[in-house]
Amino acid sequence: MAFSEFEQKRYEKIVGQYIDARRPEPSARKDFDLGFRISGQSVEIFEIRPHFQDRSNIIETPVAKATYVRPKDTWSIFWMRADLKWHSYEPDSSVKTLDDVIKVIDKDEFCCFWG
Repeated sequence: MAFSEFEQKRYEKIVGQYIDARRPEPSARKDFDLGFRISGQSVEIFEIRPHFQDRSNIIETPVAKATYVRPKDTWSIFWMRADLKWHSYEPDSSVKTLDDVIKVIDKDEFCCFWG
């Protein structure tokens, strides 16, 4: 089940503020930027950059994903490994709020999200 309109707007605001704070200067955004999308019960954060061989081809590289588990009223946090599959982020695989998700991603204790 997708988020309600109210939830969608609230989550867009929370993640949007985080992304805005981390984005590079406007002059650098043609070479590197950050974005996010909300789809279904998940929020995904990704890097945006032109392909190194063909700058007209824009590539999105996943950074983090959080999925809301409604029956448990928690958020599950994932990171993408080299096998290009989402894996549960340990030790903080589940948190209570989207604000907590942002804190975990920002702290990036094991360098899984931001390198």
